[in-house]
Amino acid sequence: MSILKKIAFQGEPGANSHEACRTYFPDYEAYPCATFQEAFEAIKSGVCALGMIPIENSIAGRVADVHHLLPASGLKIIGERFKPIRFQLMANAGVKLEDIKVVASMPIALAQCRNSLRKLGVTTESAGDTAGAAKALALRPDPTRGAVAPALAAEIYGLDILASDIEDERHNTTRFLVMTAETSPEPPAFTHRCVTSFVFKVRNLPAALYKAMGGFATNGVNMTKLESYMEGGAFTATIFYAEVDGRPEDRSLALAFDELRFFSETFEILGVYPADPFRDRA
Repeated sequence: MSILKKIAFQGEPGANSHEACRTYFPDYEAYPCATFQEAFEAIKSGVCALGMIPIENSIAGRVADVHHLLPASGLKIIGERFKPIRFQLMANAGVKLEDIKVVASMPIALAQCRNSLRKLGVTTESAGDTAGAAKALALRPDPTRGAVAPALAAEIYGLDILASDIEDERHNTTRFLVMTAETSPEPPAFTHRCVTSFVFKVRNLPAALYKAMGGFATNGVNMTKLESYMEGGAFTATIFYAEVDGRPEDRSLALAFDELRFFSETFEILGVYPADPFRDRA
């Protein structure tokens, strides 16, 4: 009997991250973790072979906790996956839509379904997790209450879906990073379009960031993401997370990285991985 490899995700069973694990890695056992830090540790310790970690959402923006954990995690990015987010209104078995008075979910999920919920005339209530709201309803049945969560949560907790795909914006999409503890993962085939993710901290010099970025412009490298965040609460210690098209072996990117290193105190490549085909459809 073979033992399934595990893939870590943050959240209760039935969360969007759990759905992403089942969709893209059906041969792996999804491993729920209460926090992102626990998910990273599960990968790093070898409990899980991979991790499915959300990094940004088309409506809510970046997942701040992940950006802070990435540089010190020791993990590598080996892939990306884009998942359209669909929310379902669910309730205990036998409950009718007109009986629902209160709907619970994560604040961000409720905000993304605001118009639909307003039309139903229900009161909303915040919960710590979408799937957690569904789980709570299953544990404490109430014919006047509902939950907004992914369809998988209804399947796991035995709830009925009363209204499908109630999100207000159909473009609502979350991008996930596939993480591994392997220090030197196998590089993607040269036939694939690639993305390179890296972090750096510029020197404390006038116009250092401007000069560090100059190499990408002069060498024609397309930078698709550049975000900053503070390190250790110090306003002067700014770390940048960036993503570019291409791989470090490409001459144009190699030259840009040479210039970046010259103006940076620290520089680390977090991963070189195939670009998800979703990028071409977006």
